[in-house]
Amino acid sequence: MSEHTILNQKSLDFLEEYLNNASPTGYESKGQEIWMDYLKPYVDEFITDAYGTAVGVINPKAEYKVVIEGHSDEISWYVNYITDNGLIHVIRNGGSDHIIAPSKRVNIHTKKGIVKGVFGWPAIHTRLKGKEEDTPKIENITIDVGCDTKQEVLDLGVHVGCVITYPDTFEVLNGNKFVCRALDNRMGGFMIAEVARLLKENNIELPFGLYVTNSVQEEIGLRGAEMITQTIKPNVAIVTDVCHDTTTPMIKKSEEGDSKIGNGPVISYAPAIQHNVRELIIGTAEKNDIPFQRHASSRATGTDTDAFAYSNGGVPSALISLPLRYMHTTVEMVHRNDVENVIKLIFETVKQIKAGDKFSYFDKKSYTI
Repeated sequence: MSEHTILNQKSLDFLEEYLNNASPTGYESKGQEIWMDYLKPYVDEFITDAYGTAVGVINPKAEYKVVIEGHSDEISWYVNYITDNGLIHVIRNGGSDHIIAPSKRVNIHTKKGIVKGVFGWPAIHTRLKGKEEDTPKIENITIDVGCDTKQEVLDLGVHVGCVITYPDTFEVLNGNKFVCRALDNRMGGFMIAEVARLLKENNIELPFGLYVTNSVQEEIGLRGAEMITQTIKPNVAIVTDVCHDTTTPMIKKSEEGDSKIGNGPVISYAPAIQHNVRELIIGTAEKNDIPFQRHASSRATGTDTDAFAYSNGGVPSALISLPLRYMHTTVEMVHRNDVENVIKLIFETVKQIKAGDKFSYFDKKSYTI
């Protein structure tokens, strides 16, 4: 299996539909339905929980359980306050960036349907008057839906608590750069679904249960993973998320590390990363000539890896990241080669796992300090 033999047109059609659908934290259900519909031919059954995490299971009766995981939610905003003249103040739902908000179009999700609006911003002529220029802050950005009064806004179906997303859709730049909002981390859900597809299409018989897990609520504290790991009780977990491309302006490599889109999956080092699982992944990459990069985290990975690792008395876990530019903006960017190589790396690693593998911390045959 080589690059550009992994993704087919059906895969790319699914990716576009999945990305273009809004899936804000706490409201992931429609995205999960799209994901499960695509995954259905490749798994034996599904598990879902009360908050919306979805798991496609291969070999559900097997005692030994392996998780491959991504998360399905995207950052967004909540309506927080409506002024008397019909402007809307917001609060974050996840790590939404106030700096990029001005002049962006938005979708406000209501029971009456989508209400269109814009994040307004004063003209440059009115801001530069010989004084220090104001910058966007959570306190001074507002959404305009074209209403003159608070009552007009309420009549549209907009109320405090309505969730707000950006409408930016999927596109491809220069033939191999995928661009969209919410690549963090619906790319993860996409990539693990592709692993399940490849296992099915290549008639791979696994000696364990594989739990293809698309968690919710990662963006507000790894909450979906915290819940579903208690349900699955896995023996080992391989998580995929995104990490920063550090080659663009205003990022310090001395602080953020050295990663670049197009240079391969990023394998993490952190206290939550179990040594032997990580070394299995690295060995698999080397054996299959899959390019990879390395990243070190100080205390926590900041991904669902932490939730799985520290659950159920300790679950051997590791993280494979997809390098990404412009995180938490509407123009997040990844390289197709990296997407295919993450899929290939997870696929080949899963094939190496044996039912009963304990990944003992004290077995140092496969790693050194």
